[in-house]
Amino acid sequence: MTYRISYEDGWTDACGTRTEYFGTEHEALYRARELIDSGVHHRVSVSDSGGEALAGVRLQLKLGATPID
Repeated sequence: MTYRISYEDGWTDACGTRTEYFGTEHEALYRARELIDSGVHHRVSVSDSGGEALAGVRLQLKLGATPID
C-alpha cells in the first residue's frame, strides 16, 4: 500500500502544496511527524492508497500525541 503526505511548504517564497509518497505507513507517519515538528509546514495530511485521510484523534495517536490532563 502506498501512503501520501501533502503539505504546504513554508520554506519557499511562493508557498505551494507539496506531495511525497511512501511505501509503508510507518515511513509516512515518521515524515509527517518531522514536518509537524519543524513548525514551518502547514496543513499536513496523510492518506492511504485508497485516498482515505488519516485524521483527527486517529492521526494524533499514530503520531504519538499524549493526552493533556
